[in-house]
Amino acid sequence: MTLKKIVSVIFLLLGLFSLSACGLQDAVVRENSNLDLFLVVLLLIATVVMFAINRPRMDVVALIMMTVLPLTGIISVNESLAGLSDPNIVLIATLFVIGEGLVRTGVAQKLGDLVVKYAGQTEARLIMLLMVAVAGIGSVMSSTGVVAIFIPVVLRIARRSNIAAGRLMMPLSVAALISGMMTLVATPPNLVLQAELVRKGFDGFSFFAFAPFGIPILALAIIYMLFARRWLVRGPVEEQDKHKRWQPRWQEWVNEYGLADREYRFRIGVHSPLVGQTLAQLNLRSSSGVSIVAIERASLFSRELIRPLAQTQLLAGDVLFLDIVDPSINVRELCDRYMLASLPMSGNYFSDSQREIGMAELMLPSDSPLIGKSVVETQFRTEYDLAVIGLKRGQSALSGNVAHEPLKLGDTLLVVGPWKAIRKLQTANQDLLVLNLPVEFEDAVPAPERAPYALAVLMLVVGLMVSGVIPNVQAALIGCLLMGLFRCLDLNSAYRSIHWQSLILIVGMMPFSLALQKTGGVDLAASALLQVVGEADPRVMLAVLFVVTAVFGLFISNTATAVLMAPVALAIADAFDASPYPFAMTVALAASASFMTPVSSPVNTLVVGPGNYHFADFVRVGVPFTLVTLVVAVILVPWVLPF
Repeated sequence: MTLKKIVSVIFLLLGLFSLSACGLQDAVVRENSNLDLFLVVLLLIATVVMFAINRPRMDVVALIMMTVLPLTGIISVNESLAGLSDPNIVLIATLFVIGEGLVRTGVAQKLGDLVVKYAGQTEARLIMLLMVAVAGIGSVMSSTGVVAIFIPVVLRIARRSNIAAGRLMMPLSVAALISGMMTLVATPPNLVLQAELVRKGFDGFSFFAFAPFGIPILALAIIYMLFARRWLVRGPVEEQDKHKRWQPRWQEWVNEYGLADREYRFRIGVHSPLVGQTLAQLNLRSSSGVSIVAIERASLFSRELIRPLAQTQLLAGDVLFLDIVDPSINVRELCDRYMLASLPMSGNYFSDSQREIGMAELMLPSDSPLIGKSVVETQFRTEYDLAVIGLKRGQSALSGNVAHEPLKLGDTLLVVGPWKAIRKLQTANQDLLVLNLPVEFEDAVPAPERAPYALAVLMLVVGLMVSGVIPNVQAALIGCLLMGLFRCLDLNSAYRSIHWQSLILIVGMMPFSLALQKTGGVDLAASALLQVVGEADPRVMLAVLFVVTAVFGLFISNTATAVLMAPVALAIADAFDASPYPFAMTVALAASASFMTPVSSPVNTLVVGPGNYHFADFVRVGVPFTLVTLVVAVILVPWVLPF
């Protein structure tokens, strides 16, 4: 019998024992309150073991315990479900939505681009800027989401700079974890400690109460990672990214279809004859072999790319992204004729705009009505919002202007246009099959033109939270509504962005906290820790609290750890007759210090594959820095938050 099967049998026996105890409740439990505590601890041990082996899933375990605990009679059903009405649960959900708005509008990705721009080819500067950027973004959105955004960015940086991705992925995960030590809303454990303080009648932490500890720890982490990166040398990035190598890349299509030197950018002059003309009136594709890929137009706060539809009217100042197929066309003559100003290019075939402009390979199925017709005859641009820029028949790409070439069964079309139009083809079209999407599709931003609005909403929400004019949850709800009002995201993406598993985990673990308090478990745990410390300085107790929280975090999520340790920390503060804030802060910092194993946090798990890491890598790098964080917490916390 395997270990997992043995554990499963143990769970079954524990369940039977719990139900038996429930049946004897009236006769025994009321006479012996220790049995209540024994039942709660038994269920807690079962929960921790299930968390450790990840079977069943953590949110399912939380739901099971939320159901079983009221059966013991220790807490009521209403008390078990009270977490669903907790304002902090709503706050966490709204922060997921606001974070999704930042992702969908490209705000987070643009910060990544700035890191690449200013870091250059220097690895040390790259690590420093990367960690600062990740910690900064993670202070206002999910750290797991931040890592997911930055993994492709870091892989691109590694390939471009010829740096092993393993030297960059660990700094990425460390910075994301430290981002939880920056602001009140940076990570759920902070909000769990905040809720416990408020429940006990104390004022909660301010928005930036965590920053005096997070900033020094981040600075030490940067210095530490510049030294520790030598332990993280792994194979070349090409080997680490094998799971994505089946996908073509933008540059591969540029070479395969001969797109190089066909791309141009022109700004329309004030007196240009194009001003006021619609694309249907100009008909540049048929008349001149010129295809308008996209149009950049100034908006209220920035410039946005608009789709070049037949009815689109050109304005002075518009920037045209042109694909000129016919090499015989005199570009200078074209500029003079239409009064266009040539603009500099960067990247091959608009690759610098690939978050807004997409490419895809399409294939004609046997029943496609496009067979036998040319691209011009099918009015492809009008019908699909995409321009055909390449045609492959068999294994060979046809050269020259393919707009008038009759299409045949099995032809592969290379199209360019908005990612939104390509996504639409994936789900709502039977005439064409989406054959291939480039790797860059993963970095596509659905609403880049909304970025200024998303940034303004974020600043407003942070400002309201910092000022304390209204409750944090209300500020976040306002932010969600404004994100929707400014079309930074839609309702479907908002609901999908919420990590329901995390919310259920928190809600399901909250009854344990109440049950332990009712049965005296919290006081018992606090007494045990006090006996270990004895008459020692309160700083020693902070160190013990940090270690216990960090050890718990090796087996269960940092959120569940915070739920369990929060009442213990406040009980210890009460026993010391001291302020609860340094003890609560220590638990919060320790809950975010999940550096020691790849399963301590989803953040670590995400970088294992791209970084080509082993379990020992996290132990080698994480354990020393956890000790550094412990020392910083024990020194700084009592100084900033006196006993």
